[in-house]
Amino acid sequence: MQTWPVQDAKARFSEFLETCLAEGPQMVTRRGAEAAVLVPVDEWRRLKASARPSLKQLLLLDEARTGMLVPARGAARRRPPTAAR
Repeated sequence: MQTWPVQDAKARFSEFLETCLAEGPQMVTRRGAEAAVLVPVDEWRRLKASARPSLKQLLLLDEARTGMLVPARGAARRRPPTAAR
């Protein structure tokens, strides 16, 4: 993966884009620190399709999500009471 300073990526964007399409993802740095990656759209779609949902996305789903978390009423096993000492 080639690294581009943000100034070069901005000044030579067409070359930056062509390199991405020909060679794959390209890293952009800002003041020497990694800032972003330009990825071809096919790879982006593949990565997005294979990504698992985050906890936030799971919690915000419309479907009932507590069914698997709470045992059915009466199905929970209880310990027998112990004699007081």
